[in-house]
Amino acid sequence: MEKKIDREELCKKIREIYPDIGECGINVDAHYDENKKAWVVHLERKGKSLDTYLEIPEVEACMLGKECVSLAIQVGELKRDIDEMSPTRQS
Repeated sequence: MEKKIDREELCKKIREIYPDIGECGINVDAHYDENKKAWVVHLERKGKSLDTYLEIPEVEACMLGKECVSLAIQVGELKRDIDEMSPTRQS
């Protein structure tokens, strides 16, 4: 039986791993995709958005405080990609 994962708690965990998400104009959201049987993490910045899919065991392990490596890598790559799509202008 799968542990029920709360989307707000998942978003909170992602912000703990990447504190600049949510604070630097990068919005994060998550939802469970019933068809894919996976969690979808959605990042949005300056009108650009990207998604990544996280397998249930990876999310559960991270939420239980066991291991967040896979989640951190996937969200980190997503964050890097959204940063490259929406570069910050330096004055």
